[in-house]
Amino acid sequence: MSKFELKMPKMGESITEGTIINWLIHEGDTFDEGDIILEVATDKVDNEVPAPASGTLTKTMFQAKDVVPVGEVIAILEVSEKDTKLKSEPNLTSETQKASKTVSTSTVENKPSEKRKKPSVSKSFSVSNSNTFFSPLIIKIAKEHHISFEELARIPATGHEGRLRKSDVFQYIEDGRPYKFAQPVAQDPTAYRIPQLSFDKGKGKVIEMDRMRQMIADHMVYSKHTSPHVTAYVEADLTNMVNWRDANKKAFQEKYGERLTFTPLFVEAVAKAVKDFPNINASVDGHAIIVKEDINIGMATALPSGNLIVPVVKNADTKDLKTLAENVNELAGKARDNKLAGDDIKGSTFTISNVGTFGSVMGTPIINQPEVAILALGIIKKRPEVITTEKGDEIAIRSMMYLSLSFDHRVVDGFLGGSFVRRVADYFEQFDVNREI
Repeated sequence: MSKFELKMPKMGESITEGTIINWLIHEGDTFDEGDIILEVATDKVDNEVPAPASGTLTKTMFQAKDVVPVGEVIAILEVSEKDTKLKSEPNLTSETQKASKTVSTSTVENKPSEKRKKPSVSKSFSVSNSNTFFSPLIIKIAKEHHISFEELARIPATGHEGRLRKSDVFQYIEDGRPYKFAQPVAQDPTAYRIPQLSFDKGKGKVIEMDRMRQMIADHMVYSKHTSPHVTAYVEADLTNMVNWRDANKKAFQEKYGERLTFTPLFVEAVAKAVKDFPNINASVDGHAIIVKEDINIGMATALPSGNLIVPVVKNADTKDLKTLAENVNELAGKARDNKLAGDDIKGSTFTISNVGTFGSVMGTPIINQPEVAILALGIIKKRPEVITTEKGDEIAIRSMMYLSLSFDHRVVDGFLGGSFVRRVADYFEQFDVNREI
């Protein structure tokens, strides 16, 4: 037998660390090749790390809830001599990634490892929580908002064992940073003690957020604090699209074996508009704008739990309607069955949210970071409209929809945002009623 270093695996291009959820194999336990040794959470999905070979786990380097950089040794294994040339990072396939257990590393409280040093906190201030350990994410947020360690230490913490969570910091910022100018403690240690904010939250049934709901909450708060949101509205006449779809959905299913919903038609039109206005297909990196080469359309989807997830139709601008319908139906089915894998929810460059599915006339969606815009599609509703015909102005019953585009005003101005959403509406209205399936 020989020693083998099991390292924190790479779980995506943008993933630099993972949080250990729990060890399924413990020190001294034996295992077979392919057995799941531990579960790791990232800001995308939870992952099962399989054993690269049969052997024994001799030592774990980190505990549950520790945040570990990619490539760091997390355990020492004993495996047979023939397996000594194994790769140090196990492969994580889509089968071992479980999107139904999505979690953000920022919502799992960190336990400092022996290798980490706690940042020092000034003792000259009255500290309202006992936490003196801040995760790398908390420190990053603090730097972006010019919050000192002393000020961080005054923020009320709601995490496990008094740990400060990302949502705590953002809530503190939203409240106007009330402890920013707290005075140093004088001879009487209680003289300048900072009062705790207290609100009457009322009485009722208490429901604990699951980890995915925490991740969504943190992501939404982060987005609102990151991007100055502006929303533009247009309305579109979908009569031609509605009539064509109603006339062809049966034949489409018979020919291709796929249901023809409105979603692939929406994705097709949006992808065309994105191609016309490529700067809407971007993200922000400091003072730089990254205009994406691929057009990957995310479609906000409700899970059976009520939580929201965004599966992605990759390279939507290159696919015909048949392929788009296949992709949309497959992703929707996986979402219903809680079987979305990590690759299914990665890489979105622009997102649509069909709020009309729930009967909403329109919506003001929150941008899916790091994108710079998101489009909400309202309910398709028949109503009388004035239209121009060869006979002049007439009143007719038309299938109408409101579209609302929320965009990041740091990099998307009113001209681009308004022009883009108008172009989407134009593609909806100009749908070819004689189109072949």
